[in-house]
Amino acid sequence: MPAELISHPQPLSRDQEPMVVSGELRCALTGKQLSPDEVYWAPPLITAQQLVATLARTLVTTPGTLGQVLLGEQPNVPYASEARAQLAARRSAEQLKLVALLLLLAALLIVPIVMLAA
Repeated sequence: MPAELISHPQPLSRDQEPMVVSGELRCALTGKQLSPDEVYWAPPLITAQQLVATLARTLVTTPGTLGQVLLGEQPNVPYASEARAQLAARRSAEQLKLVALLLLLAALLIVPIVMLAA
């Protein structure tokens, strides 16, 4: 059975207990089955390809929800504690891909403008 978050209807105060997770937990990166005490919770890994595809699909189908797609908070997913270094490396690689893509797009826009102005 997949894991279910049992949440509280109101935000937790310092006196209340944290959310309880029931069910099977699997690492989102490795697929390894985890026990609740060894889980590291973090936002999901979003690849540059997934980000670009989602942005393109959102712009074509429902451009009004673009702000929600970009700024919406992602729910945390379980990761194995030993996968933290691998997750950090993957996130860094995806960030570099995104920066390279943005620099390429900027160059494609700026170079023709500079050539026309010269």
